[in-house]
Formats: sequence, structure tokens, C-alpha cells
Amino acid sequence: MLRFVERSAAERALSTERANAMTTFGLTMVTEQALADDVELEDELVLRLQRAEPSAVAEVYDAHHAVVRAFAKRLLGDAASAEDLVHEVFVSLPQAVRKFRGDSALRTFLISIAVNHARHYVRAAQRRRRAISAYGETNAQTSASDPEHEARRKELAELLTRALDKLPLDQRVAFVLCEVEERSSREAAEIVGAPEATLRTRLFHAKKKLRLALETEGLG
Repeated sequence: MLRFVERSAAERALSTERANAMTTFGLTMVTEQALADDVELEDELVLRLQRAEPSAVAEVYDAHHAVVRAFAKRLLGDAASAEDLVHEVFVSLPQAVRKFRGDSALRTFLISIAVNHARHYVRAAQRRRRAISAYGETNAQTSASDPEHEARRKELAELLTRALDKLPLDQRVAFVLCEVEERSSREAAEIVGAPEATLRTRLFHAKKKLRLALETEGLG
């Protein structure tokens, strides 16, 4: 971008302002046209979803499953439960899309579906962790390159996951959206369907409880 600006300045010294203005206008038009095309394609895809076309669900899955899976793993802390939640999101999409008003991106809408279905999977992930812990499987072999560092990293991750397990679901969701995925409070509120002030309150309480839980473990 900097090179483009410098080149434009040089061109203004060698050519007319009109030539430069046309170049800038052309670049702006290309960018705006690309954005308009993306919006149009997504609108058409949503219409196909609402018509229950199976190929539309497949296209949405291909485009967005990675983002939904990443959110699910961060929220649940368990890969198997996360996969189950991802499956639930896309199975329920043809029904859920009937409520889609088009005032957010389709990707954002998919995350909101995941949030709406998360409660059962949070509980399943908690049960799975308790079972694994009971059989001692959490003591898996650590990295050979730096076993001590890897063991400490794993311990911290397990402590945070256990602390998240103690949070109410709405506070857990707020923390993952804002602190882990680094979404704005406005976007997170849009995803969960709550006022931004409510989302901020949930996040405040989540951070306070997590800080206390980690301090109890001697990590404060």
C-alpha cells in the first residue's frame, strides 16, 4: 500500500492529476465491485438454504466449518464434543436459516447457532474430562523437546478448562467470544442475541470468577 502511494505521488509529478484521479477511481470501483459481488453471492446462498437445497448446505460447510469448529473447540475444550457440535450446527442449519434476517454475516449466524446448541455439548465435554481424569489418561507423554514446558502448558490449559466448566454457560460463551476469539463486545452480543451491556456484564463476571479460580490454584 505504501509503495502504491509513493508511486502515485511520482506519477502526479510526471502526468496530469486527471490520470491519477482515474487510476484511484478505478481501484476503488474494483474493490467496491468485489465486495458487492461477495454480498450478492452470500445472499443467493442464503436463499438456496431457505429453499432447502442440499448443495447449499454443503457449500456453507466447505466455506465456514473451520471457523465453527475452532469456536466449538475453544468453548468446549474437547475435540470430540466440538465435532459433535459442528455436526449439529450444519444439520440444524436448514431449519435455523428461516430465522436469518440478513442483518449479520452468515458466518456470524453460524456461530450463534453453535451457541444455541452448546449447553448439551458443554455437559458432554465435562463428563468426558471427568472420565479421562478418572482413568489417568491426562498424564499423556509430553513433548520430547521440552517436557517440563509442555507439561506446564498442559497443566495451565487443564486448569483454565476446569475453571471454565464452573462458569454459567452465558458467561463461558462471553469469555470465549471476547477473550479467546478476540471479538468485539458488539459482535459477541449480536451472536448471542443479547444487549451489548448485558454481554459486557457477563464477560466481567466471567473474568472475575476465572481470576479467582486461578488464584486459588496459586496462579494469580
